[in-house]
Amino acid sequence: MYKEKIELLINGQWSRGSANKSQPLINPANEEVLSDVPHASLKDLDEALDSSVQGFKIWRHTPAIARQNILEKAARLMEQRIEQIARTLTLEMGKPLGESKVELQFVIDATRWYAEEGKRAYGRLVPARIPGVRQMVTKEPVGPCCAFVAWNFPGTNFIRKVAGALGAGCSILIKPSEETPGTAVALARCFQDAGLPDGVLNVVFGIPDDVSRHVLGSPIPRKMSFTGSIPVGKHLQKLAADTMKRCTMELGGHSPVIVFEDADLDKALDAAAGFKFRNAGQVCISPTRFFVHDKIYKSFIEGFSERAKALKVGDGMEEGVQMGPLIDARRLPIMEDFIADAKNCGAKVEVGAERIGNLGYFFAPTVLSDVPDSAKIMIEEPFGPVAPITHFNDDDEVIERANSLPFGLASYVFTSNGDKAAKVSQALESGLVGVNHPMVATPETPFGGVNESGYGSEGGIEGLDAFLRTKFITETGV
Repeated sequence: MYKEKIELLINGQWSRGSANKSQPLINPANEEVLSDVPHASLKDLDEALDSSVQGFKIWRHTPAIARQNILEKAARLMEQRIEQIARTLTLEMGKPLGESKVELQFVIDATRWYAEEGKRAYGRLVPARIPGVRQMVTKEPVGPCCAFVAWNFPGTNFIRKVAGALGAGCSILIKPSEETPGTAVALARCFQDAGLPDGVLNVVFGIPDDVSRHVLGSPIPRKMSFTGSIPVGKHLQKLAADTMKRCTMELGGHSPVIVFEDADLDKALDAAAGFKFRNAGQVCISPTRFFVHDKIYKSFIEGFSERAKALKVGDGMEEGVQMGPLIDARRLPIMEDFIADAKNCGAKVEVGAERIGNLGYFFAPTVLSDVPDSAKIMIEEPFGPVAPITHFNDDDEVIERANSLPFGLASYVFTSNGDKAAKVSQALESGLVGVNHPMVATPETPFGGVNESGYGSEGGIEGLDAFLRTKFITETGV
């Protein structure tokens, strides 16, 4: 059933590499081995780095409209292959097939967005102070780039790096997660089949720290982009500092959800519960700390628990499944530890709090009530299907509680009061704020956090600009 052949892409050629080393690829729904993932040797990495230099020389001088044509062809191939790529994504990551198709539609849209926006990397003329002088500000691709991405959105995380770099005229070497390699390989094949020049896109796998140390230790990449955890992000930033690489860091969060007493309760519940359990809660912008006004607290818990109990959990390939497994067995005891700590702190289990079955990495959608701010799950990102809910009665106090952590990726507000929505949106320390709905990520809008959730944006004109550098040219006639 798993049809994608996992290979390295180096200088336009697909191969198993020269390391003679690999690791198994596991289906998290049934623990079956789907394939094996080849590791790149240091020789392979050097070849990929060198080819990215040659690819950049070609791609940077390819007219933007010609680059757009190739990216558009790649997007059309993705559309034609979406059913098979979605199956690959679900088999290796676990999310329901419908969610995989939604993610791949984002991939297609983002590819087209960057294809078009790459034609608009405008500069400007600045009036000079001296007669006869012309002052020009231009944008140019930053150079060969490298990227490292997490497993939770194998298509989205890959395309935000790749399409952004290609749209700007950069080459890119990317290491997708070894836990979800097939999606990245399938998308890379679309770019190659669309006519992307050799060396412009290189895809490698291996032991993460070994690969990142070698790639970031090279002076060839001029920019690094990373999606993943905060500790790993800090580690990679330190490695990148030695060669002064520009960085975009999309790191973890711990998104507060504030539900005011005047919110439309049913709409808030549908939005918050649906988004919480999407991808089994393994989403960096997942709502993870629920602050609900005292006046609607009981009703909110009851409604949230009903929605959690109604979810169909199972293999993402099965019809009607709404939530799949966690990515790996290592995540199960982490969920249990969060819940045990919350209970010790006085929280109550409303729904779930247990592993489902003995095969696959399934964990029941869980709702916790009366969770104190001191509980571990209110301080550390759970990255799983556990929703801790607490209450408040003072607007200023809840904003302070929401802002109490060092993270700042996403936050959500539910209220029918426009003035309150505006006030709270401005007061929350996060890069993304959703008011009365959770959809804070589209190809044409900036996506990124603040504080320890990272810096820089992906998506929108900001996402293209991340792969461009500014040059000032001043000239006068002879």
